[in-house]
Amino acid sequence: MRGLYLITNDDPIDLLLEKLEAALATKQITILQYRRKKIALDEQAKEVQQIKNLCEKYSTPFVINDNLDLAQQFGLGVHLGQSDGEISDAANRLPQGVIIGRTCLNSLELADKAIHDGATYIAFGAIYATSTKPEAGNIGLGVLQQASQKFDLPICAIGGLTVENSKAVLEAGADLCAVISDILGKSVEEIPARVNAWAQLFETTV
Repeated sequence: MRGLYLITNDDPIDLLLEKLEAALATKQITILQYRRKKIALDEQAKEVQQIKNLCEKYSTPFVINDNLDLAQQFGLGVHLGQSDGEISDAANRLPQGVIIGRTCLNSLELADKAIHDGATYIAFGAIYATSTKPEAGNIGLGVLQQASQKFDLPICAIGGLTVENSKAVLEAGADLCAVISDILGKSVEEIPARVNAWAQLFETTV
């Protein structure tokens, strides 16, 4: 599990679907996460179905942010923050083999617990300051280096990542780079080239 981890933004759904298709069609997205905090819960299921269809078209793993019930409804993977339920509960309720991720902030202890409970990847951040979650601060690269030495599970970095600043993030031990604005902040026409620039970064950084 290595590569670009794309997280949805708050664009109107029709524009978002257009952008996601442009990104997924490159076949360079390792995971797509549904995260739409401004959309009413009763609307989210409809959106998830539309995006799930796209992910199936391009064979892209699809996970739901924070909402285990929604993930269970569609038989999808899930990414859980520290206050969004237990990994062990997700492992029991979701189909075997789906992706289950956990936000571990900057804590190796939280990562240890997540792995013990059945997570399939662990996420650390915010690596750099980010406009999406300004309250998250930034933790730098040290925890990625420590985690990559201690754990065998894929390590996801999140927070303020761009093609230009993420070489050091990969060198520090990240397997996945979670990105929103560096892809979806672009126009539909710009997205394929940006995704391919990320793919090249992963290919050339060991």
